[in-house]
Amino acid sequence: MKLQVAMDVLTTEAALELAAKVAPYVDILELGTPLIKSEGVRAITAIKTAHPDKLVFADLKTMDAGELEADLAFAAGADYVTVLGTAGDSTIVGAVKAANAHGKGIVVDLIGVADKVTRAQQVTGLGAVFVEMHAGLDEQAEAGFTFATLLTDGETSKVPFSVAGGVNLDTIAAVQRAGAEVAVAGGAIYGAADPAASAAALRAAIV
Repeated sequence: MKLQVAMDVLTTEAALELAAKVAPYVDILELGTPLIKSEGVRAITAIKTAHPDKLVFADLKTMDAGELEADLAFAAGADYVTVLGTAGDSTIVGAVKAANAHGKGIVVDLIGVADKVTRAQQVTGLGAVFVEMHAGLDEQAEAGFTFATLLTDGETSKVPFSVAGGVNLDTIAAVQRAGAEVAVAGGAIYGAADPAASAAALRAAIV
């Protein structure tokens, strides 16, 4: 299982500083949506240039103009780009077309999708390399939400998936048992007093 860090910072400088600390322990460097909105695709180029040996994940959360937006990110150096699962199929197909042209991959983020299992199977059929079983901060605060639901949806879908939204030292073993290809840690790393130590501990927990 790969380890991905979600860098939910707002400047390229902060992202480069964080990436430098945690890169030895992670496989995928994710530029969070707020960072890309704040700094533009040049932030993608900066991270890829600094860490050419790492996979760079541009969390665009595209909802429309899939081919255009994905092409911009791939041209800037991204290896993966996200499209929302609530987007229309044509948007996802367009993004996949751009990915294929660059030899890269589209990940479909299922945040806000009620039936994650069905949609996961649909978008994988459209060409997504994997789906992200993702619960945002708002969804995590809703009554009845449990982290286990994400893992169950991932297992049930029987497609390649990652898990984001609650991955930490207490949950990462369960994420791996569920069969996730990628564990996405955000606050557990960037919010830690020592991000490098936290990333190292998460890496050590993956067997």
